[in-house]
Amino acid sequence: MPKRCDWCENTFYQYIRYHDEEWGVPVYDEKTQFEFLVLESSQAGLSWSTILKKREGYRKAFANFDVGKIAAFEDAKVQQLLSNPDIIRNENKIRSTINNAQRFIEIQQEHGSFCNYIWDFVDGKPIHNHWETMDQVPATTEISDELSKDLKNRGFKFIGSTTIYAHMQATGLVNDHLTSCFRHEQIMQNH
Repeated sequence: MPKRCDWCENTFYQYIRYHDEEWGVPVYDEKTQFEFLVLESSQAGLSWSTILKKREGYRKAFANFDVGKIAAFEDAKVQQLLSNPDIIRNENKIRSTINNAQRFIEIQQEHGSFCNYIWDFVDGKPIHNHWETMDQVPATTEISDELSKDLKNRGFKFIGSTTIYAHMQATGLVNDHLTSCFRHEQIMQNH
């Protein structure tokens, strides 16, 4: 059995699969970037396992993360989403998802793509960290502070530095797999 990061040991299948196949893999796809922004901002105050278990519900409720469709959601859709048990039924988070979709489109128009924008914060290539233990892994960094501040200045909601650092980890802007984890070296070699 391969050695994994401590945070995903002894958990459920989706969590292990997420660690093994997605977490830390560089994302250059607009829809996936937006999906993780939605999921990470929905997580605020909750566990990632709660969000992973509701991921399919989010896909169905939020038009398979089609940013154009979500940006056009109106109040009736918000009310419908508030009664959907397959997502986190927090009105502020739901409304922030719609707002963030609108802001995401503005960044796409300004920078050609959201990926162009976000990858510029790490000079276009993943930062490969070499943490040996979980307590070495930061919750925020100067880059996540800067990115979060810029997104907030552009009108994004529910995207503090901790949320943004989690987004950077999830989408491979940083490789925070522990050095003892089998994925650390794989991601370094492939990306």
